[in-house]
Amino acid sequence: MKLEELVKPRKPDLFEGDLSDERLSHYLAKDVVAVDTETRGLNVHRDRLCLVQLCDGAGVVSLVRYRLKPAPNVKRLMEEPRVLKLFHFARFDLAVLKHYLEADVNPVWCTKIASKLVRTYTDRHSLKDLGRELLGLEMDKSDQTSDWAREELTASQLEYAANDVRVLIPIYNQLKSVAEREGRLSLAQKLFGFLPALTELDLAGWRDIFEH
Repeated sequence: MKLEELVKPRKPDLFEGDLSDERLSHYLAKDVVAVDTETRGLNVHRDRLCLVQLCDGAGVVSLVRYRLKPAPNVKRLMEEPRVLKLFHFARFDLAVLKHYLEADVNPVWCTKIASKLVRTYTDRHSLKDLGRELLGLEMDKSDQTSDWAREELTASQLEYAANDVRVLIPIYNQLKSVAEREGRLSLAQKLFGFLPALTELDLAGWRDIFEH
């Protein structure tokens, strides 16, 4: 399957520092917005936020370059209770958004957690794996480990960043349907509700706090 068969992708819009007021209003009118982040690495305190990607169900993609200062419109969207924020591996993204934007993201839905709850026949839960199985889509992940802080992002990086959020809502629809079928949606919602507290634990340095 091709990406354009899932959504009608338009060229992503690149914003410097924050969303425009007009684009914020656009997303605030949506029920679900897909979100992803790109950083310089996986250590939240060391490897700074570089990019926030957003997409709605119509394929309207915004790429916001973080410039080491507040981004109040992105923060407002992340904290808007009427808009569900959809992530893959929300645990990391919530920590990044909390640390750099002071955003208390809520409500949240995580496709990686949902996948682990309902795709118990496999241990493969990456976004690429979900795209392949649920959507019949092969995703190019070669830019995943590139330098997202470079002054001029390449066309390949921009397309990679946009595609990571374009696929999230179609994947969410599939996983939610399976979770309902298997009677695990309520458990998933409880796990999503715990993610903000888990984010606080991660940022404060606690690990395995529930272990003996």
